[in-house]
Amino acid sequence: MANFNKVILAGNLTRDPQLSYTPNQTPVCEFGMAINRRRRGADGQQHEETCFVECQAWARTAEVINQYMSKGRPILVEGRLTYDAWEGKDGQRRSRLRVTVENFQFLDSRGGGQGGGYQQPQRAPAPPPTQAPPPQPSPPAQGDHAAPPQPPYNDTPEPFPPDDDAPGGDNIPF
Repeated sequence: MANFNKVILAGNLTRDPQLSYTPNQTPVCEFGMAINRRRRGADGQQHEETCFVECQAWARTAEVINQYMSKGRPILVEGRLTYDAWEGKDGQRRSRLRVTVENFQFLDSRGGGQGGGYQQPQRAPAPPPTQAPPPQPSPPAQGDHAAPPQPPYNDTPEPFPPDDDAPGGDNIPF
């Protein structure tokens, strides 16, 4: 039987993230989330229930969450459930499930110098296809064993060819 452990949650931070470091200086960030759910009960009234979840992020993810997030801010996290067990100060055995964050996304943005949302750097657009290719390096000398020059990489995706088998141009199974 295959195993699968994946969690996706969207909610608000219940407290400011707490950044700490392991003995080998790996960043660890712990924070809590509140996930709200509204539903209509059997009595016809609106009910709201809240689920509180503890989360833990590691490495660069931990540093970014600690830098840009604060109590009340919305976030979407993707990760896996991790089981923690320990013995409390009173000698009782304790345990909990926690979300170990693998990916995340900010759900709001703040402008005006208030530490807005984290955005990855934008990639430069590919040159139009009508431009001449850049000059190729000169071929290696007879004694050199370097690889032959490669054409420049173009990351512009090719369009899909039309599907002639689909009636009316659509190939949707439903």
